[in-house]
Amino acid sequence: MADWLATLDRRAELRARAGLTRRLHPRGAADEVVDLAGNDYLGLSTHPEVTAAAGAALRAYGLGATGSRLVRGSTDAHHALEDDLADWLRAERALLFSSGYLANLGAVRALVQPRTLLVSDAHNHASLIDGCRISGAETVVVPHGDVAAVQAVLAAAPGRPAVVVTESVFSVDGDLAPLDRLHAVTRRFGAVLLVDDAHALGVTGPQGAGGVVAAGLAGEPDVVVTATLSKALGGAGGVVAGPAPFVRHLVETGRTFIFDTALPPAVAAGVRAAVGLARAADDLRAELADRATLAVRRLRAAGLTVSVPDAAVVSVTAPGPEAATTWAARCREQGVAVGCFRPPSTPDPRSRLRLTLNAGVPRADFTRALDVIVACAPVGATAEPGSRVAQVVS
Repeated sequence: MADWLATLDRRAELRARAGLTRRLHPRGAADEVVDLAGNDYLGLSTHPEVTAAAGAALRAYGLGATGSRLVRGSTDAHHALEDDLADWLRAERALLFSSGYLANLGAVRALVQPRTLLVSDAHNHASLIDGCRISGAETVVVPHGDVAAVQAVLAAAPGRPAVVVTESVFSVDGDLAPLDRLHAVTRRFGAVLLVDDAHALGVTGPQGAGGVVAAGLAGEPDVVVTATLSKALGGAGGVVAGPAPFVRHLVETGRTFIFDTALPPAVAAGVRAAVGLARAADDLRAELADRATLAVRRLRAAGLTVSVPDAAVVSVTAPGPEAATTWAARCREQGVAVGCFRPPSTPDPRSRLRLTLNAGVPRADFTRALDVIVACAPVGATAEPGSRVAQVVS
């Protein structure tokens, strides 16, 4: 009867031997670590205007939405946020989901029709990968950032409906997809381009509108944008933005929209306040860019292998999964929280520390955190001569 539990124990033991054990680390409201692990890029999660808007909606609507969007879960707060997001992203319409993960699942599934071919970047986020799998469509995974490979796949399937799936700023190494060239290829073959703008929204583009707007692709009829509202906007939830007929299709057929309880109205109201702040936060975006340059320069000078970030994600290669775990734990003991990414959460065998920069962290704390990361580095965490990821433009 308990054999299945014994099997799970054995699997856990194998993960532990490989350095892949995962643990929850609860934090209190008064946690004082320097946060380079969360995704609150602009420091808006605790901004007084954001919390005040959320508090007012909490008092007005109560704790939850009380139902799915098509039953009782749609409120004025939801619709106002959708209008603001559509305007910011320069899309015809936007639709809220209760998480970015569900937004991606729903968007991929809704783009699939009979015989659809999905072309997915090898470094895509798990939510996009799962969306491709759940859709049941044939999926071809292409090498990371390889436009020629995308073109070859589409050229080999003439006449088939196709969707090219990519992130804008990739979540592991923080590099930017060649969106303009990808769109040129997708249009040439009559395909659709689906872009997850999660790590670009609020951080890149005019008024922080993200990678799609920055690439001049906003509002194109063959482009669909998704994003989470839990990163630069400091809240929760997800959004799909694009042509009005596609959003209507999601409302009428999207299972992750129809059958899920709506985002709490208080969160929608808080995120709406964050959108207004983010659009005017060019100074914070400039600070993030400056800190990214500083981080790469400081860590590279210490001999570490560091990605060249296009936004606010900096990854630092670790010698292996156990070394990455130990490195992150030592940093935490010194009051610095960093992300720890190990297979299978990485798109390749490399383990990494991932630093997600936060403009709300005091500058002195940030520079001290870089010193801590260097001081806690394990033996073997040094860049290989000539490594592409060690290169940086000063």
